[in-house]
Amino acid sequence: QVQLVESGGGLVQAGGSLRLSCAASGRTFSTYAMGWFRQAPGKERKFVAAIGWDSGTTYYADSVKGRFAISRDNTKKTVYLQMNSLKPEDTAVYYCTAGLSSTLVAARGGDYWGQGTQVTVSS
Repeated sequence: QVQLVESGGGLVQAGGSLRLSCAASGRTFSTYAMGWFRQAPGKERKFVAAIGWDSGTTYYADSVKGRFAISRDNTKKTVYLQMNSLKPEDTAVYYCTAGLSSTLVAARGGDYWGQGTQVTVSS
């Protein structure tokens, strides 16, 4: 069982940066692939980024490539999403997820989800 708690969301102007964190509980964090999804109002949840258990593989949605970076610290049981050059269209609730592989997480999300953190980018 893994419990996930996101933090770091907020209001930022276009062009600004935010770093999201997702803290996990449970002793098996280091064996899980992790990912971030986002859901804008009235839209379906969409993949943002994923990372393998050893940080050896990363995947990004085309819309965030070159602007966002996912990373993890297994000693702290935390995964991060550094978001730079933010745009108003990045406004959404961002969710952290944990799953068996980065490929599966990227394709459909993981088996565990956090409650989400709101990111709002003003123009």
